[in-house]
Amino acid sequence: MTAPIHAASQLAVNVLDAHSLLAAFGVLGVGVVMFAETGLLVGFFLPGDSLLFTAGLLCTSTAEGSVHLSLGPLLVAAAAGALAGAQCGYVLGRKAGGALLARGRSQRLHEGMKRAEELLERYGYAKAIVLARFVPVVRTVLNPMAGALEVPLRTFTLWQVVGGLVWSVGLTLAGYALGSSIPNVDRYLLPLVALIVVVSLVPVASEVYRARRAAGSEGGRG
Repeated sequence: MTAPIHAASQLAVNVLDAHSLLAAFGVLGVGVVMFAETGLLVGFFLPGDSLLFTAGLLCTSTAEGSVHLSLGPLLVAAAAGALAGAQCGYVLGRKAGGALLARGRSQRLHEGMKRAEELLERYGYAKAIVLARFVPVVRTVLNPMAGALEVPLRTFTLWQVVGGLVWSVGLTLAGYALGSSIPNVDRYLLPLVALIVVVSLVPVASEVYRARRAAGSEGGRG
């Protein structure tokens, strides 16, 4: 009877809630989410930033909740999922071309496409691929877009590995460092995750503000 109940609880997991994902799937779930968010367009809504930070926080001895993770396997799973996902997205974009992105119906996905194009035009391949890791939705879209635009494979692979490691390992260790310094840190989990979500949205808000300001300037000159 226990097994069906456990299976039902996993099926009932809230995929938008980092703690719920970790409670249901643990370290394996982190790798799967990293892969889906960075390699599959359907994963653009997944909570990558907050999941990494929360997972790192739950590796510490100061977290007294029911979920406790091991840091070593977590870092491996996070990095492997993030790197493999980005490479998969690139290959899909290379094979399917722009049609893969054009079929997406989500407005957020199309907004992410625009921001990804702006990053590539403004910063070039290397900086754009690294910076995209830190912008929700854009980190999902840029990989297949790079493939569709035929960014050289060696260039893409080098910089997606750099950006992927800095993002996945960096956020995980940031959560671990904070959790190690605050007793009973899991009591403050919700406000900490909310803070991470807000911080992760700063680049998006900045890009939207910049785009509107540029549009307003063009309209004024017209």
